[in-house]
Amino acid sequence: MRVRILGAGIIGLFCAEELISRGHTVTVVDPRPASGASFVAAGMLSPSAEVWHGEEALLDVGLRSLALWPDAAARLGVPLHTGGTLLVGSDHGDLQQVERQCALLAAQGREVALLDRRSVLDHEPALGPRVAGGALLPDEASVDPRAVLSALLGRVAVVPEDAGGNDVTVVATGALLPEPFRPLVRGVRGEIVRVRGGTAPGRTVRGWVRGEPVYVVPRPSGEIVVGATSEEHDGPPVPTVGGTVRLLQAARELIPGLDRAEITEVRAGDRPGTADNLPLVGPSGVDGVVLAAGHYRHGVLLAPLTARLVADHLETGSVEPALDPRRFATEGITR
Repeated sequence: MRVRILGAGIIGLFCAEELISRGHTVTVVDPRPASGASFVAAGMLSPSAEVWHGEEALLDVGLRSLALWPDAAARLGVPLHTGGTLLVGSDHGDLQQVERQCALLAAQGREVALLDRRSVLDHEPALGPRVAGGALLPDEASVDPRAVLSALLGRVAVVPEDAGGNDVTVVATGALLPEPFRPLVRGVRGEIVRVRGGTAPGRTVRGWVRGEPVYVVPRPSGEIVVGATSEEHDGPPVPTVGGTVRLLQAARELIPGLDRAEITEVRAGDRPGTADNLPLVGPSGVDGVVLAAGHYRHGVLLAPLTARLVADHLETGSVEPALDPRRFATEGITR
């Protein structure tokens, strides 16, 4: 097929690479490639840490996509930071958040053992000595999305505009979809701080500090990513003083050694959220248009699986039921 892909973020580029590997002719169109949410993202590959009430379907697709990442990272020549995710509660009230996460995973058949304070500190000595406890999710990982984007751009050509002549269009434009699909996705701002130096954890730490959620993601390069706020808004995604201060206060309370780190970057991006926070992957309801959008917090994690699902749909018509965009039938969009 001759496939046009709108959007050169991590979803669009993974779809392009997969389709090219299957022998299709692909044109990726984006006037500002690799500049959206995936450029800002921390790159956690955390299906168990991210799942929440009402979003259980994400656990299955997230685990399936996580299993694809070792081969994808090796193929692209980017490091995969393994070692799992450590969930941490700063005090006993915060520890209840960890317990709820473990109970939700247990209900999905994934047993996770709670750790007392001493065991948590054994797993991660960089943590402050007063943490109440936590849990280890050993199979999770992280990757640097910027390194992934750079590697994909080395394999996939992107043009600023397309002259047409394609059999099918794949829409992968993040939080801002073209009409008539725009109402299906909304932007949810997330702020992230990048630092260097200080004391880095050995693995991803996701914690709650007096109810404030925060994560700290170390990179092999020495960079540390601290994130992320979550805010529904109508304006452009810009970082705020309040969001930045909340993140840094929570992060330094969990990991006191971050006090000595140098702030290198503060950014904000729009996560592409849907009404049920599940992605839109498959037929749009408009002939010749397929959606690969609405990945919310899970774009980096789900990119390899999304690419396979899009390619499989174009070749065989198959659709992942939980991600079928037609679940949001809207007059004038689906028929």
